[in-house]
Amino acid sequence: MHLHEILSRMVKRGHEVVLFSANFPGGDEEDSYDGIKVFRKGSWYNANYILPIAVRSYLKRNDCDLVIEDINKIPFFLPVFVKQRVLAIVPHLFGSTVFRETNPLFATYVLMWERFIPFVYEMCHFVAISESTKEDLMRRGLHEPRIEVSLCGLDHSTYKLLDGVPRFEEPTIVHFGRIRKYKSIDVVMKAFVEIRKKLENAKLIIAGDGPEKANLERLSAKLGLGDSIRFLGQVKTDALVELLNKSHLFINASSKEGWGLTVLEANACGVPVVASDRPGLKDSVKEGKTGYLVEYGRPDAFAEKALELLSDPIKWNAMSAAALDWARSLTWERTAEEIEKIIIREVS
Repeated sequence: MHLHEILSRMVKRGHEVVLFSANFPGGDEEDSYDGIKVFRKGSWYNANYILPIAVRSYLKRNDCDLVIEDINKIPFFLPVFVKQRVLAIVPHLFGSTVFRETNPLFATYVLMWERFIPFVYEMCHFVAISESTKEDLMRRGLHEPRIEVSLCGLDHSTYKLLDGVPRFEEPTIVHFGRIRKYKSIDVVMKAFVEIRKKLENAKLIIAGDGPEKANLERLSAKLGLGDSIRFLGQVKTDALVELLNKSHLFINASSKEGWGLTVLEANACGVPVVASDRPGLKDSVKEGKTGYLVEYGRPDAFAEKALELLSDPIKWNAMSAAALDWARSLTWERTAEEIEKIIIREVS
């Protein structure tokens, strides 16, 4: 979505854009959408080997002013394959958190590839989507003058307050997004146990799907949450927006994010947030204004701040209003303008 919002606007501004990505079952090898030419090669598990070769082959036959590489977890090392200038856009890198997500062998593989980034991309400029990602890149040895920050925007035509949609009568906490280990949704559920000791009628709704869903459902039974918790699975965007408009609080206990887009999607629906004081989330949450940041992995800390908000209507209303203002200040048009300036500078 991040790339699409930027690249589609680049097309509207008169630039020619070609996108190389992994293919998927039923996907066409050549396609186009919103004026972007798309070439799909390989699959999710081998794209970092297949795509650099495909890009090099394409550039031998076609002119190109700039190559943009999206380094999302595993790099493609395009500076090794192409002679054109490479601009790297980085949502975030896993680092050691990858060991929470996969087996030790594959985690070591990912970590090894990440460690080559400072050497392969030493002469490249970077765009990080948050100050946290910039700090991470600098810790890895990349030079600060080569790293710029451009915050993500938000689709305000979709994520917004809905007229005539009241909040649930019961205090309702929501978590949405991919259900993976590093998202630490188990911490949200354990915090909810503590919350229910003070707010017996509180509800927790988990929207989304992923490999950890079955484990979380078993944890729910073990914690005795019964019908106070609901797993919705993957929901359509309009249903998610309606859910956010009805809910009171979003808890994000993730160990690491590049930015925390879900935080802003909740904010745009007037929902304050309690989140881990971790990279990415500490950028998207305005501490004490749009929500609270608490120590990672501590259910008691999440429960304490959640109860503080859910039990104080005056504070909740103030944070809801601040969350709306913060979300409205972030637009994809601003992001595209910033990226275009960087692109023009790179090719001039």
